Amino acid sequence: MSWLQPVTLEGPYARLEPLSHDHRGPLVEAVRDGEIWKFWYTFVPVPEKMGPEIERRLSLQASGTMLPFTVRDAGGRIAGMTTYMNVDAANRRVEIGSTWYAKRVQRTAVNTQCKLLLLTHAFEKLDCIAVEFRTHVFNHVSRRGIERLGARQAGTLRNHQTSPYGLRDTVVYSILPAEWPTVKARLAYELDKKHR
Repeated sequence: MSWLQPVTLEGPYARLEPLSHDHRGPLVEAVRDGEIWKFWYTFVPVPEKMGPEIERRLSLQASGTMLPFTVRDAGGRIAGMTTYMNVDAANRRVEIGSTWYAKRVQRTAVNTQCKLLLLTHAFEKLDCIAVEFRTHVFNHVSRRGIERLGARQAGTLRNHQTSPYGLRDTVVYSILPAEWPTVKARLAYELDKKHR
């Protein structure tokens, strides 16, 4: 049995379930909300390529390097995608990434809930020694969000990837097990504060 198995994770404000080809139509609808694939510094599938993107993520899951999720909001409506990626089972490390959300759920409790669910599973079920987050050096919104989680910047991978706009520098952040209790308390506090 693989270290990382498909699982459903659920909280009051969001549900993460294993990605499926059956989710294609609602994911297309979600990605059209805000046209977020147009941001030059991020990789979000265009509506016409959602099917191949689902297939890509599921192929990486089959190879043991990714565990992709479909994100549903509290009402059960599909709102985006996220993953455990760059899986290093031998060293019990994962990255949380390839995340995008429909505009209608941005700046709501959905992302906070998803991060709490994913981090809880990583540290408390998978016994990870580190969880990473990576983003484009120019994606300042993402960087601020990662820093608000309590993740610490580990470094910058210069000329890390190519993109249609040139070479990408990637900023790497991480959370370690000793930091997890504080991060968990902060995320729980943020969820409570949003829904008082």
